[in-house]
Amino acid sequence: MNVQLAMQAMQAKKAGGTATVLLALGLALSGAAQAQTQTQPAPLRLDVPYVPTPDDVVARMLEMGEVGADDFVIDLGSGDGRIAIAAVKDKGAKGAMGVDLNPERISEAQENAKKAGVTDKVTFRQQNLFETDLGKADVITMYLLETVNAKLRPTLLQLKPGTRIVSHAFSLGDWRPDEQANVNGRTVYLWVVPAKVEGRWTLTDGSQNMTLDLKQSFQAVSGDATVNGRRTAISSGKVVGEEVILTVQFDGRERTYRGKVDGARIAPAGTDTWRAERG
Repeated sequence: MNVQLAMQAMQAKKAGGTATVLLALGLALSGAAQAQTQTQPAPLRLDVPYVPTPDDVVARMLEMGEVGADDFVIDLGSGDGRIAIAAVKDKGAKGAMGVDLNPERISEAQENAKKAGVTDKVTFRQQNLFETDLGKADVITMYLLETVNAKLRPTLLQLKPGTRIVSHAFSLGDWRPDEQANVNGRTVYLWVVPAKVEGRWTLTDGSQNMTLDLKQSFQAVSGDATVNGRRTAISSGKVVGEEVILTVQFDGRERTYRGKVDGARIAPAGTDTWRAERG
C-alpha cells in the first residue's frame, strides 16, 4: 500500500470505524488498479504469427523471383531478416527492405544484417505493411496468411507491370500464379504483375486495320478482333508483365502478335512492323 492509500485509510477510520476503513480501502485500491490499467500500453496486435522461412525455401523464392543486381526487394513480414539479407548477400540485389510490426524482430533483423555485412544495402522498418509504399520494389517477397494476402492483392495489382511477387505457402486467391514450385513439401508461388490491356485497340498490320476489343482477368486476355466488318474471337491471349501475346485466326490462318505494352501503345517484338494504339 502506498502513502496516499494509507492516509485515505486513516481519514476513513476517524470518520466512521472499521467498516468505513474497509470501504475506503476497497475504493482506493480499485481506483489505483484502474489508473494502472489505463496507463499500461495496449498489447501489440500482429496479423501474422512469426514463423521463420527455411533457408532452402528462401533460396527458391529468390530464384523464382529472378533477383539480380538491378533489383530492389521488399520483404513483407520480414521476421529475422533472412530473406532481405539473402537477396543482397546471395543474389547481389542493389538493395532490400524488410517490414515488420514486431520491434523484437526488427532489432534481431538489424543485428543479423550487421553480422552479414549488408547494412549499407539492407534496412528494416517497424511499420504496418498496408501503409508501406511498395512502388519502388522490383520484387516483393512475403510469408503472410491467405486473409492478409487477399487484403493486399488490390495494392499489388496496381504496382508497375513486371513486378515479381513471391509468396511462401499462401496464394492470392483466384489470381492464378505464373509459376508454382514445391520445396520439401512447402509451396512457393510466383506472380508477375500484368500490364493493363483491357479495352479497345486499333492494330495496324501493313495495309490491314484490326479492331481489338479486349477483356482482361489478371494475366488472361480474351475478346474479339474485327477486320473489314467481320468479327472473330481471339484464339488465345495473355499478359506477362509488360509483354502481351495475342493470337487471332481469320480465314483459316492464324496470326500471333507479341509486343510490349507502353501506356496507350503496344510496340511489336523483334522485327515485326505492326503497331497497336488504344481507341
